[in-house]
Amino acid sequence: MTAAPDAADLRRRTRELLAAHPPATTDRTDFLKARFDAGLAWVHYPAGLGGLDAPRSLQPVVDAELAAANAPDNDPRRIGIGLGMAAPTILGFGTDEQKQRFLRPLWVGEEVWCQLFSEPGAGSDLAALGTRAVRDGEDWVVDGQKVWTSSAHVARWAILIARTDPDVPKHRGISYFICDMTDPGVEVRPLRQITGEAEFNEVFLTGVRIPDSRRLGAVGEGWKVAQTTLMNERVSIGGSRIPREGGMIGPIAATWRDRPELRTHDLHQRLLTLWVEAEVARLAGERLRQQLVAGQPGPEGSGMKLAFARLNQEISGLEVELLGDDGLLYSDWTMRRPDHVDFTGRDAGYRYLRSKGNSIEGGTSEVLLNIVAERVLGLPAEPRNDKDVAWKDLSR
Repeated sequence: MTAAPDAADLRRRTRELLAAHPPATTDRTDFLKARFDAGLAWVHYPAGLGGLDAPRSLQPVVDAELAAANAPDNDPRRIGIGLGMAAPTILGFGTDEQKQRFLRPLWVGEEVWCQLFSEPGAGSDLAALGTRAVRDGEDWVVDGQKVWTSSAHVARWAILIARTDPDVPKHRGISYFICDMTDPGVEVRPLRQITGEAEFNEVFLTGVRIPDSRRLGAVGEGWKVAQTTLMNERVSIGGSRIPREGGMIGPIAATWRDRPELRTHDLHQRLLTLWVEAEVARLAGERLRQQLVAGQPGPEGSGMKLAFARLNQEISGLEVELLGDDGLLYSDWTMRRPDHVDFTGRDAGYRYLRSKGNSIEGGTSEVLLNIVAERVLGLPAEPRNDKDVAWKDLSR
């Protein structure tokens, strides 16, 4: 059995990649494909799928060498759903053919992904979803509506959960599919948000045919597959790697330093408190990523996402207050459909408004508090009167 690469081996492989494909003269997409084929995309993935079966903790060794050489990245903000949610789910439950087909163009950024989970009547209670998938020969015919779908307007593929058996309790009658967003019957409509943008969409599925070969996991076990997606989603939202004073705390700290005329003693104390909490959350995220080396993400990611939402809302509120009259300004209400989610971009008014969604998207804070209480603290679960009731018999 071949030993896993160590740090020295990864540095050597990365330098060989740079020598064979100099970033300054190599097409960006060609460089990213060569990096994937060299196993340097995500080193902890299996050989042949962009990795080298190396420890996840060694990825920064590769990233540092590439950054020093000014090598291009794969624009992770634009393809975050694919990287953070679709890829680990495909790796965990996909067939060999699915892994070979989807992982390379996903990581390179040739194909953008979105997530067709939430519905108008199934958000916090996702397992109550009503989108139906009915078997027809080698295909599934899907009808229903999804909502709050980030990047659906630019996505080629979607991870989709649908009800395949309404005669069993709601968690047991769900299956998980990969949906081609260019197929007939897929309609994407923008949802304009409080920021003026429409990064979210509602998606209508009418007679969409999905081959059974694009199912992930067994029929009826989609909830199990979806848990992998959801746990990775919360880690990717709340536990992303950022430098000190990265994220929401960075702009307000810069304003504090650059505009001393705005300072008061009270604002100083509040900013210091939030700065310390943001740094604690950042370090906790580093610890969480170290835990991931040993296995899949667990419920701890829910705690990180909770902290992310609360801090973003409190920090952005303080920033608007610090700016006084200027904090009431909003630069541009123009309707636009961005190709990625930006929590901290533009101005203070944008950050304040955009942060209001942080406690809803990726699992509401109320739901995540339940997860932390039950799965981290071991508290008794809330009573459920629908546990053994067939989905079709539930009141809606």
